[in-house]
Amino acid sequence: MTAAVTPKGERRKVALVEAAADLLLEGGLDAVRHRAVASRADLPLASTTYYFESLDDLVAAAVETCGNRELDMMRARVAEVSQRNRGVDATVELLVDMLIGVFESADGRREQLVSRCERFVAFARHPELRETQLRLRSQLEDLIVEVLRRSGREIGPDGLRRLVCVVDGAAVGALSAADPDPMGFAREMLVQVIDILAPMAPR
Repeated sequence: MTAAVTPKGERRKVALVEAAADLLLEGGLDAVRHRAVASRADLPLASTTYYFESLDDLVAAAVETCGNRELDMMRARVAEVSQRNRGVDATVELLVDMLIGVFESADGRREQLVSRCERFVAFARHPELRETQLRLRSQLEDLIVEVLRRSGREIGPDGLRRLVCVVDGAAVGALSAADPDPMGFAREMLVQVIDILAPMAPR
């Protein structure tokens, strides 16, 4: 049995991943370096190469951890959604609150939205992260489908893909604006297409 699978080893590995995830949120992929991760986790530098075969493996673990943190926040929002038929404005408000509002809470999570947008580009530049991206995206899509189901709506695979692209594009576009308002921009975009992408389910 190696140290990596002992309780102490697992604790160290988790500490490294959490530290890497925090650095990823604060400074993007470039901030995740062996020395910085070890320092943040208060562990020896050698531990980063002992528990992870490469920096890419550590980055992938950090990306998945960030994604799972976001999904946990979104699941909490979805759990509060009641089952009833909703019109355009109410449905859009729920979706935008879940997908973007979760990053703009009072305790200052806006940097998480910036980090998420940066990861969109990272997935394109780093093919080794694609498996992680697909796994996280699948869980996100399940949450969207559930919100729509609870709102009396239905959506197919093509509509789901387009809905996610609308929200993601709105977030990126708004963050680059002089007066950024990701939630407002996403609402504006979704209101125009929600009935097309996710019509009311037949009674």
